[in-house]
Amino acid sequence: MKITAKTKIVGIFGHPVHHSLSPIMHNAAFESLGLDYQYFAFEVAPEMLRRAVEGLRALQLAGVNVTVPYKEKVIRYVDQLSPEARLIGAVNTIEHREGQLIGHNTDGLGFIQAFQETFKSSVAGKRVLFLGAGGASRAVAMQLVSQGVSEVIIVNRTYARARRLVKSILENFPGASALAIRLQTESLAKIGARADILINATTTGWMSDNPQAIAPIAFKSSMLVCDLTYNPPTPPFLKMASHAGCKTMNGVGMLLHQGALAFRIWTGQEAPLSVMRAALEKTLQQLSVTSGR
Repeated sequence: MKITAKTKIVGIFGHPVHHSLSPIMHNAAFESLGLDYQYFAFEVAPEMLRRAVEGLRALQLAGVNVTVPYKEKVIRYVDQLSPEARLIGAVNTIEHREGQLIGHNTDGLGFIQAFQETFKSSVAGKRVLFLGAGGASRAVAMQLVSQGVSEVIIVNRTYARARRLVKSILENFPGASALAIRLQTESLAKIGARADILINATTTGWMSDNPQAIAPIAFKSSMLVCDLTYNPPTPPFLKMASHAGCKTMNGVGMLLHQGALAFRIWTGQEAPLSVMRAALEKTLQQLSVTSGR
């Protein structure tokens, strides 16, 4: 598509951001619908975050996505928060509306939509075990509790961080059942065995790439196992779960659906999911061939 003086600009702020597939996904969607938008990846140094957000207003950008490590830090620089962003305590989408910067979070609902699409199942009444207590865990955990899961268990290398997430869950949902446990604990296998849903939400691959860390987890064939990473499409964690007979889901669906929700926030139109999915799958296939996976 041609860029004109009327082209609306959206993008993504992150550090690093060169690996993001969001530009490919969104630009395919804009072209498909004939919308005069373009999506760019913006590498933002930590000390420049405030100025980058101010630049949305100054340059009249339509909005941006926000990725690691800025989803929590960016809150102080927006004018308003959506109910989801306030609940989660993080922003992954900023909307520029009539001079106001509105922070949204589409991660949690994006996960739910991907889960239902993949497993044809509701999360209500299920026990969920999270590996990791970062921003992705927080967004998904809050959404799951709001959807009526029976219990959330958070496992993290840094126990204090897991406790903070559980504390936040209980403050927002006083009747919820939430528990933090240490990663290196003899009870991990026992707790894992009673989980209905197992989610790897670690951000640095320490769980996926460390068989010794995975070993204490007792996969059972009835588990629904998710990994929030999407490259490679089948990480070691999901390979082990699949080998145990579990149904699995990678992070592509969550990336797709959270992006579609952001697309609707910026444009007011429904996103062409099939176009966005095809663009993601084509790119991931190319990356897999290039890396020799």
